[in-house]
Amino acid sequence: MSQGDQASPGEHVAEALAEQRKDPPASHRSQARGGPLQEGRTPDVVVEPDADHLARSVAAALVARLAAAQAVHGTASVVLTGGGVGTAVLERVADLAEEPEHFVVDWSAVEVWWGDERFVPVDDPERNELAARQALLRRVGLDPERVHPIPSSDAGFDEPEEAAAWYAGQLAAVAGEGETLPRFDVLLLGMGPEGHVASIFPDSPAASDERPVVAVRNCPKPPPTRVSLGFSAIRSAEEVWLLVSGEAKAEAVARALEGASPQEIPAAGARGRRATRWLLDAGAASRLPRE
Repeated sequence: MSQGDQASPGEHVAEALAEQRKDPPASHRSQARGGPLQEGRTPDVVVEPDADHLARSVAAALVARLAAAQAVHGTASVVLTGGGVGTAVLERVADLAEEPEHFVVDWSAVEVWWGDERFVPVDDPERNELAARQALLRRVGLDPERVHPIPSSDAGFDEPEEAAAWYAGQLAAVAGEGETLPRFDVLLLGMGPEGHVASIFPDSPAASDERPVVAVRNCPKPPPTRVSLGFSAIRSAEEVWLLVSGEAKAEAVARALEGASPQEIPAAGARGRRATRWLLDAGAASRLPRE
């Protein structure tokens, strides 16, 4: 579904993504990650009636997408986000993983990354990692070696710049020789009311930083010090899914889809190589044009 083709409330994300669950042909997979495959494609926009329906539908779609990636590659890779909807999706995924009819993902063969993290102690409730572990990671059989949290402030790094450089090294190590980024099958993002994604805020240095991982200081939203994937890493993902709930974010959603600059509305710069999905509830979609 292209920009402006707004789905009716209640249309399930899983149904909207069904036709694109298969991986691209080998010729596409062989292109350099972050290349121009997405150029000329408009985002998909899918609307659910409320945040609960959104979380449930995205969870079902994510399980299907990871299973499809494993069918092709043997492994799957997901980049997690925090926030209310992001955490709710992970809880629903864990629920599905406990149902026999949804035993379709080999969780021991899933690589888990994070889109951003607060540079606080490891047990701080502000950590996205902590929320993800409680919602999903402790409930499924993940291989600990495939779980890649962004370092905390008490992990031996004095400055967030050091933690960012280390995480970039981890990405490159998994990517393999000659690559700086591994395959991300799905990269999940939330969005703030002002349009920030990951920890890339409007008119911040991170919005124009070309490095795959950046340190972020003086964030307008606490905690102020963070580590975030940059746009170069985000845009390398096969698919980017933006999960947005609530009328307070409707204006930023509309501006992003109208073509605002990533410096003004960072969410406008978040796009995947194969697909970009705006997965909204009715409140977040309330300022989009209707046909």
